[in-house]
Amino acid sequence: MTSLAVGVVLCLTGWITLYTLLCNTNGSHGSEWNCRLVTLLHGILAVCITAYIGYVEGPWPFTHPGTKNTPLQISAMVISLGYFIFDMGWCVYFRTEGPVMLAHHTMSILGILLTLSLGESGIESCAVIFASEITNPLLQARWFLRQLGRYESLTGEVVDVLFVVLFVFMRIVVGGRMLYCELISPRPRLIIKCGGVAMYVLSWVFMVDIGRFTYRKSQSKYRRWRDQHRLAAVNGHVGKTD
Repeated sequence: MTSLAVGVVLCLTGWITLYTLLCNTNGSHGSEWNCRLVTLLHGILAVCITAYIGYVEGPWPFTHPGTKNTPLQISAMVISLGYFIFDMGWCVYFRTEGPVMLAHHTMSILGILLTLSLGESGIESCAVIFASEITNPLLQARWFLRQLGRYESLTGEVVDVLFVVLFVFMRIVVGGRMLYCELISPRPRLIIKCGGVAMYVLSWVFMVDIGRFTYRKSQSKYRRWRDQHRLAAVNGHVGKTD
């Protein structure tokens, strides 16, 4: 456990150091810009490592939940744990996130700590990290496009569609299947199963927010299309009159 604690402290220090370097070299963009760069880097790194764990190293999380943690699984969880502690502290200090995101970070931290302390179910934790972080680059891209004034463009539309589709598929469909495999397997401990249920419920909370966003955006696009259609019809009528 001492080596794990040292690893978490080192990773936390690494993320803080990276953020500090970005602030010093890229200070004109502000603290949130630089924090999101750190978030983007963690998302890409976490997805690459956990994808290798799930698809190459194994075991397959749908068929082998509750198995002993491997060294690579431990490394992936330690890296992400250090990041989540950093980001949790940043969000609380700058008060940028609401209770749902803070709940997500809290559950992620507690879940990884539990998995590390038990020494098992690391493959499930890595699968959850993969599913959670695979939409992260798209989420950060939306924010950066907004800051650059390019969100209302074809690129912004593509990013939004990809984000919604990927979130629904990975967090709801695949996540639901994985939770089912977790619940029916005799190997994972009850507390791990309860944590899986809690994370899946939280995914549905996010899904409701995404559904509301999608509805509002579609309504806004429809109103703009309708107004443009009416304006074109009026201009056409005036042209014929002239």
